[in-house]
Amino acid sequence: MDATITLELVILLFAVATAAGFVDSIAGGGGLIAMPALLAAGLSPVQALATNKLQGTGGTLSASFYFISKGAVNLRKMRLAIVMTFIGSMLGTLLVQKIDAGVLEQAIPFLLIGIVLYFLFSPRLNSDQSRQVISLSVFSFTAAVVIGFYDGFFGPGTGSFFTIAFVSLLGYSITSATAHTKLLNCISNIASLLFFIIGGHVVWTVGLVMMLGQIIGARLGSTVVLSRGQTLIRPMIVCVSLAMTAKLLWGNYGHLLY
Repeated sequence: MDATITLELVILLFAVATAAGFVDSIAGGGGLIAMPALLAAGLSPVQALATNKLQGTGGTLSASFYFISKGAVNLRKMRLAIVMTFIGSMLGTLLVQKIDAGVLEQAIPFLLIGIVLYFLFSPRLNSDQSRQVISLSVFSFTAAVVIGFYDGFFGPGTGSFFTIAFVSLLGYSITSATAHTKLLNCISNIASLLFFIIGGHVVWTVGLVMMLGQIIGARLGSTVVLSRGQTLIRPMIVCVSLAMTAKLLWGNYGHLLY
């Protein structure tokens, strides 16, 4: 890391992390806010990814504890999904260190556009709950593993993917889906973070400051989910997914404009 840690930088990163935690607890995509700030602070791409996992873990952990304490998530019922998400994320993190994720980076913007269309037009989101398609056990061995693997391997849009899976496969309401998404997103973050720590890539000073901001922002956002979830989550996911799509497309193809 080349940047000098100053009081101004610490305050800025704390504020960025608070905003990222708030947005992420409602719609996902907090990394879209945090990652540019980490890179601008002078971290290398690998350090930024690792440190983002640290501060992101704080946010998802804070949101998860809140949802569990309010009875929105049954931790015992989700045990198998937790284990399979952890395994998936672990495998994804190990694989990304061995191969190039460039192909996936090219495809993700188009998947995010699919998410936007789903949240705009799916009739399932207009009701509190829809029909369950598969059991939670099947969900754990399929969607939880695959999305956990994706989060460990690449990451953008993980929260939206989990939310869609809970709504479309398990029939959860969008509020319940968001609460359960935070739990599994937290597990995938922890699994990925462990391997970044082993690799020595985490910048602890920056990460811990941002983790505190994430915890505060995530707690504020979580209260909004339970009080105004049905009306707020859907438009926020659409906006965040569009922002991620634009950012990734610009990163992939922006050079063609020059």
